[in-house]
Amino acid sequence: MKSFRKELWFEIPRRRAFINITGDVQRCLDESGVREGLVLVNAMHITASVFINDNESGLHQDFDDWLERLAPHEPVDHYRHNVGEDNADGHLKRQIMGREVVVAITDGRLDFGPWEQIFYGEFDGRRRKRVLVKIIGE
Repeated sequence: MKSFRKELWFEIPRRRAFINITGDVQRCLDESGVREGLVLVNAMHITASVFINDNESGLHQDFDDWLERLAPHEPVDHYRHNVGEDNADGHLKRQIMGREVVVAITDGRLDFGPWEQIFYGEFDGRRRKRVLVKIIGE
């Protein structure tokens, strides 16, 4: 069995964004040489997310609007966590969108259903953050 590990780094200039990282993950898979197995992709920061969904800009705007209604950034003083910080909403948004995804690898490709792609969700940007890609298989 092979094991492969790589970090993807992002520095998003805005507070929130959704970035399609499917191609990045496939390139990691190609580099690993694994043909059959599993890939774990997870955000290594508590105010970021990795999730699977459709690559459709209207849907991404709907996610952003929905998350902002559920956990608005402002007023920052209505969160107990925001003592010297202003990112409590990012922690809540990450909890909703999730930490990681696991995708099957079949014949050297990510084995997705129709329209599925992998996204990095940023909820407290403007600094470098990383995503772990861990691949195991043969």
